[in-house]
Amino acid sequence: MSTITTEELAETTLLRFATAGSVDDGKSTLVGRLLHDSKSVLTDQLEAVERVSASRGQEAPDLALLTDGLRAEREQGITIDVAYRYFATPRRRFILADTPGHVQYTRNMVTGASTAELTVVLVDARNGVVEQTRRHAAIAALLRVPHVVLAVNKMDLVGYEEKVFAAIAEEFTAYATELGVPEVTAIPISALVGDNVVEPSATMDWYGGPTVLEHLETVPVSHDLSHCHARLPVQYVIRPQGPEHPDYRGYAGQIAAGSFRVGESVTVLPSGRASKISGIDLLGEPVDVAWTTQSVTLLLEDDIDISRGDLIVPSKDAPATTQDIEATVCHVADAPLTVGHRVLLKHGTRTVKAIVKDIPSRLTLDDLSLHPHPGQLVANDIGRVKVRTAEPLPVDSYADSRRTGSFILIDPNDGQTLTAGMVGESFAAPEPVKDESEDDGWDF
Repeated sequence: MSTITTEELAETTLLRFATAGSVDDGKSTLVGRLLHDSKSVLTDQLEAVERVSASRGQEAPDLALLTDGLRAEREQGITIDVAYRYFATPRRRFILADTPGHVQYTRNMVTGASTAELTVVLVDARNGVVEQTRRHAAIAALLRVPHVVLAVNKMDLVGYEEKVFAAIAEEFTAYATELGVPEVTAIPISALVGDNVVEPSATMDWYGGPTVLEHLETVPVSHDLSHCHARLPVQYVIRPQGPEHPDYRGYAGQIAAGSFRVGESVTVLPSGRASKISGIDLLGEPVDVAWTTQSVTLLLEDDIDISRGDLIVPSKDAPATTQDIEATVCHVADAPLTVGHRVLLKHGTRTVKAIVKDIPSRLTLDDLSLHPHPGQLVANDIGRVKVRTAEPLPVDSYADSRRTGSFILIDPNDGQTLTAGMVGESFAAPEPVKDESEDDGWDF
């Protein structure tokens, strides 16, 4: 195993990626093989897997155990929760989210893929593209994941036939392209044996493309948000007590996108009050500039009313505030979302009351047709919603910012997450027909 120095690790880029696929397509085995063959598994971890595998009468270690950590997962042989793994090669660092394949846990795939720059969608070569495959492709398109890898697994069980791989790759690529996925890379693999995962396959000489790891190491990383619209959701107002800081008032939070500089004119939303940045504190030290994902404290020249949930933005690049939000959503709760449903909408660090004004359409995954005015969305449905909030919110389009263009709807009674939403047009929905006799009955 080659040793990566601290200096080399600091210079490598970071790729966040997620795995998805139907039950028993081999996601956990692929992740385990990827970690094992890239020498990213600690000795004690591997020994523990070998012991459990031996107790089951298995000669070879069950690499799926490297990610299926919950007892229920091991007992049922399925992935239930998102398992995050961190590993690195000399060329790149990785944060991997192994997401469940069972339709009941599709909502977990939304969680795992929401920050991913690449999604690996597994398909069992014996079954081809199934409904859950199409669902995962649709979610990847909704979340605007820029790179999708189609890993056609279990090629050893179809005799490593090129025509089987080609037919699946053609069907999936056509479907994903219609959804708007910008890039699909198809790779034939056998996660169990290790073909084309880390090392090239000796039995599929008809394939001349990269292995899974080679593609992960070389795919362009485009998640540099430092050039996007600068946004700082305020999490906390800092007012130190004591004579050494008599006038200190700082606004702390993690920069969601872009960068901020001392002397820059900024606007606080939704109030619209303006000021200039007089200082930036990072880890207790003053700096002149701060950028995306850094947790900082901004100091302003003017003493204005700012609290948790406000958004600090450059005055020259401020988003519009609105109480009417239209978005594409994935419904993740067991209880349906209906027109007239009263909810809480959480956007960044701000949570406001809201009501579902309309559900214009639901996406049918089989043929990508839109079912107009379904009246409700049930678990794992993808559709369009119109929501009216009690207070104005500064929202970006999800196409411009995945952080400030997204939100969740919450049940106000028990705090359960109902729906994950992406602001703007992800699918072209038909215009809803307005019932003139309808009484909106807004309380706000």
